[in-house]
Amino acid sequence: MGLVDTHCHLQSERFAGDRDAVLQATLEKLDWIVVIGDDIPSSEEALPLLGPRVYGVVGMHPYYAKDCDDATYDRLREMAARPEVIALGEMGLDYFNEYSPRDVQAVAFRKQLDLACELDMPIVIHNREADEDCYAILAEYAPRLAGCIMHCFGSGPDYAEKFLDLGFYISFAGNVTFKKAVDLQEAAKIVPLDRLLVETDAPFLAPVPLRGKRCEPHFVSHTADFLADLKGVDRERLARETTSNAHRVYRIPQPTP
Repeated sequence: MGLVDTHCHLQSERFAGDRDAVLQATLEKLDWIVVIGDDIPSSEEALPLLGPRVYGVVGMHPYYAKDCDDATYDRLREMAARPEVIALGEMGLDYFNEYSPRDVQAVAFRKQLDLACELDMPIVIHNREADEDCYAILAEYAPRLAGCIMHCFGSGPDYAEKFLDLGFYISFAGNVTFKKAVDLQEAAKIVPLDRLLVETDAPFLAPVPLRGKRCEPHFVSHTADFLADLKGVDRERLARETTSNAHRVYRIPQPTP
């Protein structure tokens, strides 16, 4: 069993010149990938990329919460009906860049959580410097959620423990490999292997030793190698566990041996 990239933005304009080549290289090295939407346009732009071994997630990032209206949620519902769309997101709260007011972010977050519960779909969470409020909202919804991924986890071990207690999965991107990311690395140490995911968030956050480059989905192998060393397990086991977790939370059947 190989690796998967559970979160990338291959529809980004930063891949406009060589998207097909990047996708081909990615699928030669990874089992499958998940392309994530940030808003309605980027979710729609992801749809033509979906197919065998390329899955999609549609949603409204908190940056764009101010743009949400009833038509937004109707369109998300329409896109979510496609069989290749496997979750809703990325949704959540961002208090680092308050491009939408906090109260507006909370409304859009709850609306998408309601939709996820209605459709019985897993969710992908963006949480940046909003631990307390994000946790409070998710704890309220947790009993009704089909599954939850804390994407590009950026908090410390205390909140890692809290989200794990809700039954969620925690996903690490390339920033966990950065030298100064000590608190994040401590969080990664306490995440059990059966709740751990790896991602790139491509084109962002390229891991060491490729930091500063445009991140590509197959760079996830560097993050996986780092986490294996950090957690003291062999790399094959980490790949096997994280890929199995991705199949489970996204509800994608595993291939028969």
